Amino acid sequence: QVQLVESGGGLAQAGGSLRLSCAASGRTFSSYTMGWFRQAPGKEREFVAAITWKSGNTYYSDSVKGRFTISRDNAKNTVYLQMNSLKPDDTAVYYCAARVGPIVLLARHYEYWGQGTQVTVSS
Repeated sequence: QVQLVESGGGLAQAGGSLRLSCAASGRTFSSYTMGWFRQAPGKEREFVAAITWKSGNTYYSDSVKGRFTISRDNAKNTVYLQMNSLKPDDTAVYYCAARVGPIVLLARHYEYWGQGTQVTVSS
């Protein structure tokens, strides 16, 4: 059974940084894509970034490109989201997700989800 556990959320000031972690277990993830999504109150869940576990290919939404970096540590089965130059608009619950196959942007194509971690950015 695949388990994804996020950590690292919290409160940051605008312009600050946070790093989210997603610890994955229960499967060999070499054929998986790992994604980060976020959902703000009253809004739909939106794609943030994704990485393919085997090759390390990455993709970012336009809203975070150049500010956020997704990476993975194969030995620790952990995916990270380094968030720099944070803005109040980045405030949301951030979710880690996993799917078998290549990077896609729609949340409904990801089979496994973590419980989410709150990120709040103050102005």
